[in-house]
Amino acid sequence: MLITHDTRYALDVVVDLLNTAVEGGADDASDGLTDVPALEEFVRRHSFSDVGTLGADDLTAVRSVRTQFAEVFAAEDDRTAAERLNALVASAGTTPQLTDHDGYDWHVHYFAPGASVADHLAADGGMALAFLVVAGERERLRRCEAPDCRHAFVDLSRNRSRRYCDSRTCGNRLHVAAYRARRREAAG
Repeated sequence: MLITHDTRYALDVVVDLLNTAVEGGADDASDGLTDVPALEEFVRRHSFSDVGTLGADDLTAVRSVRTQFAEVFAAEDDRTAAERLNALVASAGTTPQLTDHDGYDWHVHYFAPGASVADHLAADGGMALAFLVVAGERERLRRCEAPDCRHAFVDLSRNRSRRYCDSRTCGNRLHVAAYRARRREAAG
C-alpha cells in the first residue's frame, strides 16, 4: 500500500492525538490535553502553521475531534467509519488546496487558511483516515494488545501483523513475561 508522506504525517498526528488520552479514562489524570499550554505544546510538536492564538475553546474543540477519531478507530465496520469520517470532515469545512510553505514541497491541505487547530486536525486527519477506508485498509487502525496499554497506532507492516504500539516496549515486555511463565511452568 502506497501512503504519501503527507498522509503518513497526518496519520501520525491522529495517533499522537489519540494517545494523549488513555482509552477508557475519563478523568483529567489520564488526559494529556488538560489545558491550553498542553495544546500549545501539541501544536508546536507537530509544527502546525497558521493556527493563531489558542484558547479554551480550541482545547474543547480539539478534545471533541480526538473523541471522534477514537470512534473511527473503534468502528465495527467500514460503513460506520465512513459515516463518522464524513461528519468529521464536513464539520471542518474541508477546502482542499495545494501549498508549499515553511520549506516543504507541494502538498495538499484540506483546511481553509486560518482554520482553527480543531478544523485543521479534523480535515487533514479525517482525510488521511478516509484514504485508508477507501483503500480497504481500515483494519490497520489498531489499539495496542498489551493489556496495560491500549495506545492507538496504524499498522503499516507489510502483512498487517503488528500487535503492539511499540515492539521494544509493550511487545518485548509481553514476550519476556510469556518466556518467564513458560520457564516457571517447565521448572515447576
